[in-house]
Amino acid sequence: MEILTNAALTEDELAAARAVLTAAAEADGREAVSEAGRLRLRVAEPRAGVTHLVQRGEAREPAGYAQLEVGEGTATVEFAVHPELRRRGHGRALLDAVLAAAGPGRAVDFWAHGGHPGAARLAEERGAELVRELRQMRKPAEPVPAAPVLPAGVTVRTFRPGRDEAAWLALNALAFAHHPEQGSWTERDLADRQAEAWFDPSGFFLAVRGDGDGAERVVGFHWTKVHPDGLGEVYVVGVDPAEQGNGLGKALTATGLRHLAEDRKAPTVLLYVDADNHAAVRVYEGQGFTVHEVDLMYRLHTEQAPRA
Repeated sequence: MEILTNAALTEDELAAARAVLTAAAEADGREAVSEAGRLRLRVAEPRAGVTHLVQRGEAREPAGYAQLEVGEGTATVEFAVHPELRRRGHGRALLDAVLAAAGPGRAVDFWAHGGHPGAARLAEERGAELVRELRQMRKPAEPVPAAPVLPAGVTVRTFRPGRDEAAWLALNALAFAHHPEQGSWTERDLADRQAEAWFDPSGFFLAVRGDGDGAERVVGFHWTKVHPDGLGEVYVVGVDPAEQGNGLGKALTATGLRHLAEDRKAPTVLLYVDADNHAAVRVYEGQGFTVHEVDLMYRLHTEQAPRA
């Protein structure tokens, strides 16, 4: 067994990583690595703070893959073991390599997407702490929400590629200053998604206020997504903190849901929300969303890594 650790993937390493992730997705019925992680799976494209670990078995067959992102004081990892090689120690070895790559004195958060039992077993073995629960909620697209009522002075239009990126990134950072992933998006993160086949500016709604002189300020947004199987998604909804409490978030949510149901004919709509965001959970439950599955995040500390 060998584990290669690199900041950028070679063609051979990329093929091995994708073989593991494809097999895991087929066996588990869900992706083992998030959308953000999958967008980083490109040859010779290092990302600041991101390390790829590619594991091979005794016959050099693809055995496992991990993606480690190191920030200030903490690190986040997603990983998977090939279904045909599970329960043979590969997961433990891959986790040990991740902890070593993260460096000493650091908290390492790792995801168990869908509460995967293998990851849960590893967490229990190592005494890891459960620190986050991300819920995927779903509802039928019907009935279509009533036409939204916007706050006075606010209008809604769609995103204009090549013109709205800077304004959107600024508002996204402001609206999600508290969020560990969403609020840190860069121009590259946005561009990566705009380059995806699913990106559709007609489903990316911006709420704006005018100043009376033709200029405008973006104060909210609802970015929708349609998956290849036709499933709709409330991809992200954000509102300027100064607009909180005036009904803009509710109006933008309704705008996107109407688009997914009427324009895109999505039969079902999904969204993700942290379990401890009680206010948002109550709002979504009131709109008919129920929990479909749960992603769990566990925390280890590198000093817990086994010593040789």
